[in-house]
Amino acid sequence: MTSSQHETPLQRDATEAFDAAERAMWKGRTEAYAGSFARLCAHPVEALLDAAGVGADTRVLDVGTGTGTAAVAARARGARVSAVDADAGMVAAARARGIDARTAGLPELPYSDGEFDAVVGNFVLNHVGRPRTALAELHRLLRPGGRIAVTTWSARRGAGQDLLGRACEAGGAVPPPYLPRLDPVQDWPRTPQGLAQLLDGAGFVASEAAELAWDHRAGVEEWWSGAAGGVATVGLVVTSQDPEAVARIRREYDRLSAEHTVAEGQLALPHIALLGSGRRP
Repeated sequence: MTSSQHETPLQRDATEAFDAAERAMWKGRTEAYAGSFARLCAHPVEALLDAAGVGADTRVLDVGTGTGTAAVAARARGARVSAVDADAGMVAAARARGIDARTAGLPELPYSDGEFDAVVGNFVLNHVGRPRTALAELHRLLRPGGRIAVTTWSARRGAGQDLLGRACEAGGAVPPPYLPRLDPVQDWPRTPQGLAQLLDGAGFVASEAAELAWDHRAGVEEWWSGAAGGVATVGLVVTSQDPEAVARIRREYDRLSAEHTVAEGQLALPHIALLGSGRRP
């Protein structure tokens, strides 16, 4: 019996609402994402591929490929790469980079049992309503002995992760009611131990996880453009405000950015993520 079959109707409704909100949040945001947060999410890619054992001739699936960053890096290693993303715009961007990408979303993917040597998911678990079911699906796609590696954001946050959120709060932003909200029953501790246990629960062995911390360098305008373009939850908050509120948020953003300025118009934004990996028995 799958975890979704154990859900009450209210839990199922909450999970479906989360997934629907996530899909709506990313629709039409490919260009805004590529010009802002994509560089941030690219930082762990090489470590992600190392953890999954991706090398020459590895059959690898990049789940939630976005604009194809991890898939392109895997191809550069000589891997045989397939990719999926739930958003058609992201898939088109990945295809434009020469990636064999399909439009599909967790927890059901259009591949055969044991088709891949490695599966990677760069910041995808935080965008699915049933993370345990999603990991079970990725377990199915791996051959025996195949490896998985995933990243997600940590509960321990770097100061740079809160800059835009602080600006929204200081500017008096009122969050809209349609923000994605994960059912607490589906949630899990966003710690190295919590991620390792999540992988264990999906049937992986030798599961391990650790924090990755880095300072993301971005221009003041570049970092603002993601939120102003509606990217991610903070983008939904910003773009749902009236023009006066957006102007207030921007003024607060400019003020608070001074805490992270390292050169004129340039920011160093501390971030913390989790990298977890495991192996199918």
